[in-house]
Amino acid sequence: MPLRPGARAWAVWSAGLAAYVIAVLHRTSLGVAGLDAQVRFDVGASALASFAVLQLVVYAGLQIPVGLLLDRFGSLRLVFAGALVMATGQTLMAFTDDVGGAVLARVLVGAGDAMTFISVLRLVPHWFPGKRVPVVTQLTGIVGQIGQVLSAVPLAALLAGPGWTTAFLGAAAAGVFVAIVALVAMHDTPHTRINTGQAVSWQRLGADLGSAWRHPGTRLGLWTHFTTQFTGTVFALMWGIPFLIAGEGLSRGAASALLILFVLTGMASGPVLGLLTQRYPLRRSLLVLGIVAFNMGAWAAVIAWPGHAPMPLLVVLVLALGLGGPGSMIGFDYARTFNPPSRLGTATGVVNVGGFVASLLTIELIGLILDARTGGSADYHISDFRVAMSVQFLVAAVGVLGILRTRKLARRKLEEEEGVVIRPLRVALAERRGLALERAVKAKNWRD
Repeated sequence: MPLRPGARAWAVWSAGLAAYVIAVLHRTSLGVAGLDAQVRFDVGASALASFAVLQLVVYAGLQIPVGLLLDRFGSLRLVFAGALVMATGQTLMAFTDDVGGAVLARVLVGAGDAMTFISVLRLVPHWFPGKRVPVVTQLTGIVGQIGQVLSAVPLAALLAGPGWTTAFLGAAAAGVFVAIVALVAMHDTPHTRINTGQAVSWQRLGADLGSAWRHPGTRLGLWTHFTTQFTGTVFALMWGIPFLIAGEGLSRGAASALLILFVLTGMASGPVLGLLTQRYPLRRSLLVLGIVAFNMGAWAAVIAWPGHAPMPLLVVLVLALGLGGPGSMIGFDYARTFNPPSRLGTATGVVNVGGFVASLLTIELIGLILDARTGGSADYHISDFRVAMSVQFLVAAVGVLGILRTRKLARRKLEEEEGVVIRPLRVALAERRGLALERAVKAKNWRD
């Protein structure tokens, strides 16, 4: 019996989502294996951080080219190619024991990862009605974080048991599997298996990229992604496990449990933020700024705590960080609502650059500070992490300034183009209170 249209849409999306789950596994595998990697490659914190930074540089640098290719070649081809490229990188990582091989492996992982997420996002407006797009977009980002659970539990168990080679070969095999699933089950649109756009010319590339960038709504999405995503990515991708184990003195099991809580928080909060984004599209930035405040407040409390932070406070920190991923998805909703479908891939790529640029800068800065304080050894003290992790406040401040500036420009442009007046929240609330008071007076007069 053929699938109903609704069921078919969920099946296609699920195939793409499976590829994204494994992409997140590949992306975060080095963070779980961070201390093991320092021993295997005999490197310090800054050199280890450079692996992750290079991976993110490749990822971020390819976002705009991949977005342009996505508009041209469609999701299916890019998801399939990305899965195979990442599997190749993990296979190389399984067998290499020198820094050069590890660097090339992470470059391949970053390149394949760059092709996956925005390609899956591109499926959503093709397969689901507009009112469902914000929620399904949130679900894409959040369910995809199951990949972090896979790296925190089975991959970590393989590292602790059979060892490095078996763990990374297992990750590579998972990549090949989801490539086959994508090839069999995915369709770019309900009408075509492979959706081919207009031929790519340098003139069109420049026009699409320029148009997407010039719209302040796209830049608002970029700064939203920049500010909400980076601290959780830094935690999950590189420095979370070392901070919890070497800094806070937790066992590997306790640190992995907190990483799982981080993922579950995002999964639980994502649909809620999606519904709020759908219901209050003119107040999205308030959600974003609230999440940033919660993130930075939690970090401030942990860093200021004398000695090792108690477990309840670390749980609060992880809960705050878990909101960052869903919060960053609001940036993609800005790209969708402020750009026409013909350049949606390009605009999504621009937005996706933000969080990963912030993440790679923060990861490298933390590694440099740790090396400066410990002389390149892995003998960390909680005070070393306090100083290193504080660099996140500077990055967040830059992002908040970017959000406030581009929000003002985007509102002005929306008012000019659509005639939509976006009042500050305090004004809107005052107007509502005034209207309620007026109604109450009228009701009283009528009763009297």
